[in-house]
Amino acid sequence: MASVYILCTLCNNENSEHTAHFLGFSVYISNTTNKEDGVLCFRDTNYTRATIPNPVNISCPYHGRYVIYYNNRTHPPYPKGYSYYALNLLCEVEVYGCNVYTYGSDCTYCGNCSGGVQCNHVTGTCPNGCDAGIYGDKCDLECGNHTYGVECKEMCGNCSNGKPCHHVDGTCPHGCDAGMYGEKCDLECSNYTYGVECKEMCGNCSNGEPCHHVDGTCPNGCEAGMYGEKCDLGNIRITFSFNTVYIQFFLYLNHFQQKI
Repeated sequence: MASVYILCTLCNNENSEHTAHFLGFSVYISNTTNKEDGVLCFRDTNYTRATIPNPVNISCPYHGRYVIYYNNRTHPPYPKGYSYYALNLLCEVEVYGCNVYTYGSDCTYCGNCSGGVQCNHVTGTCPNGCDAGIYGDKCDLECGNHTYGVECKEMCGNCSNGKPCHHVDGTCPHGCDAGMYGEKCDLECSNYTYGVECKEMCGNCSNGEPCHHVDGTCPNGCEAGMYGEKCDLGNIRITFSFNTVYIQFFLYLNHFQQKI
């Protein structure tokens, strides 16, 4: 969005010939010095000597490298009050525009358009979508509802206490729920471990099966000689043979026998 400020020399009243020369002007925005390559921003078709403001302030909703002021007297007859010849007697032309990566009449900053490209200078929309972790027509909203990544299509893992993951890369800043590990908390504990940060060791589940990755329980029972939900409690058996006493301890997978 550009704002053009035009001040005419001595166009200070309706009786001035300078005012007559000012009437009927046009303003173009172009990327070259040729107005035909640009777009028409403003054309005076209504002002009279009595009504034309001086200076004139024009808002142009276009982008370009050049602002071109143009007037002619090539197609008579002319409206009442117009001069017969075209003559530019401008004192000052000032052009104000928004910075890059802004849009709209108030120069609002663009959102996070994909690849860092300029958003539409009028509407603020992003032509090629948004950066990872961002969504919306203007790419100014962070992914929510436990999603992340490009177009918010990826689902967060099991972050600690149900907290959302990072909206861009899916990492969990406060760690994982019990039974999960990895930067994105999307991997279950393995290698016979369970619990928070997979720091707990499974008991002796039946047939060497792994325990539940969250609470360490054994879904199909325990190995012989073990008991408890986690199969981490062992039996003690005392046997007698003549003058010899054997005490067997069944603890985990290790069998310790001591002769007394």
